[in-house]
Amino acid sequence: MVQHRDRAPGRLFRHGSGSISALVFAAGAVALWSTNALVGKFLLATHPVSQVQFLQFAGAALLFALIRFMKREDAPPMAPRAALAPLAVGFIGLVGTMVLQYIAFASMPVIEANLVAYTWPLMVAAAVIAFDNPRRPVLLGLAAALGFVGVALVISGGRENSWFQGDIVGYFAAFGSALCMAFYSVMVGRLATSPDRLLLPSSLVGVALTLLWSAGEGVAWPSGVDLALGFYLGAGPMGLGYYFWSRALKLEGSGKVAVIAYLTPIASTLLLTLSGERLTTTAIAGAVLVIGSCIAVGLERSEAQDHV
Repeated sequence: MVQHRDRAPGRLFRHGSGSISALVFAAGAVALWSTNALVGKFLLATHPVSQVQFLQFAGAALLFALIRFMKREDAPPMAPRAALAPLAVGFIGLVGTMVLQYIAFASMPVIEANLVAYTWPLMVAAAVIAFDNPRRPVLLGLAAALGFVGVALVISGGRENSWFQGDIVGYFAAFGSALCMAFYSVMVGRLATSPDRLLLPSSLVGVALTLLWSAGEGVAWPSGVDLALGFYLGAGPMGLGYYFWSRALKLEGSGKVAVIAYLTPIASTLLLTLSGERLTTTAIAGAVLVIGSCIAVGLERSEAQDHV
């Protein structure tokens, strides 16, 4: 009995310490992700998606390679079959999410593409309802449904009852980006692979694909400030953002961490608004529903984790 009492505080302390670390990592990811749409909007005004994406993946690959070098751990090589799942999760989560997101940014109003792309927490909530037997599925489902109503309002825009103000491909791309990120967020915490080993191969694949894409378009390469901003998007929102988020999910799962992640559409929408982007009254109502639903879903899942 005495030994049990002695060990319990240690376990609680380690759990609390892990929770704090997870929240710090998640907050770092949100801070970086919040700048993604704003910087991307600036670069896409003068450069094609392919170039911006190449700079992003190049910056992310350099960062992940540096992290691997600094860790200097002798991790045993994985068997080819065992490596397929991490490669698939990394490719869908990193390459799929970012390429589709930037196609959306270039094809429709950035502020709307950003809101649609950040519906991935609602998709995670739908997955929880379907597979994880949550404590209050009706409440979770209602919050997610209201969020998707908000997405419909954002897409409608309230402009003379006309939907799809941008290229329809952009809306499908934004929704596809959200699906990819939802898949990644559900799966990454279930893999034993470290974030750097998970993301480095995917970023290298992204470099190769976007290099071929941009070379095929044959346009002048950016330089100076634009070059620096492109590498920032890679090392910052894509590189450290994904690395921090992956570390947070591995430490804490998706309970309290989820609440922090749902702050991203709030901060990024605020930055875009300050830069001159505007939403109609209808789209603002949709944005409120999307953001409010994300927060409600996050709080419900956090409470459920505490209860467990």
